[in-house]
Amino acid sequence: MKRRTGLIFDLDGTLIDSRGDLTTAVNLMRKSYGLPPLPVDRVVAFVGNGIGSLVRRAVTDAPDLAEAEAIDRMKQFYLQHLLDQTCLYPGVKAGLTAFRAADIPLAVFTNKPEDATRTILAGLGVGELFSAIVGSGGKFPLKPAPDGLLHIVRALQIEPAASWMFGDHYTDLEAGRRAGLRRCLARYGFGEPRMEQFDAAVDSFADFQTLVLAAN
Repeated sequence: MKRRTGLIFDLDGTLIDSRGDLTTAVNLMRKSYGLPPLPVDRVVAFVGNGIGSLVRRAVTDAPDLAEAEAIDRMKQFYLQHLLDQTCLYPGVKAGLTAFRAADIPLAVFTNKPEDATRTILAGLGVGELFSAIVGSGGKFPLKPAPDGLLHIVRALQIEPAASWMFGDHYTDLEAGRRAGLRRCLARYGFGEPRMEQFDAAVDSFADFQTLVLAAN
């Protein structure tokens, strides 16, 4: 028998505030090419569609750069600074622990490279709370494609219509819609919903915890 409810989370802007370390990595990559640094708010505006998109947007003032090399440099710099400033949003660890105590399976579906994702979650002390982690660099396309999300649904044996995709960006909401899950927008994050619709929106992780547990 399938477990009724599962929770799948985006990472950046939903579980973690990674703005500082992403900006550090982008600017170290730019510095390696002799380019000036970008402010945090501009870098953050580039986040959400994978590292390739982030790098392309971050070097539009240097169109002659070899894209593959720039992406590789960005990856290396980011791996060196994953946990300098990155932290869980308030209430995340307590909320995840409460979900597990309620026997609700948890997963992460992110466009961040999967190796970096696992390192960050382990370093912040929550990696073991997740039954599945799917990031980029594997066999699934990036969000908003729903393939990785559908894989998680099958792996966790959850019912899509009773489960949630929780994220701060339109890619999360679209992937959730295409996979048949309910969608909750993390308004506290740094993504943008654009034209995507959602079933609920919250201003804190604690609010999402209350929403889920009240109905479970």
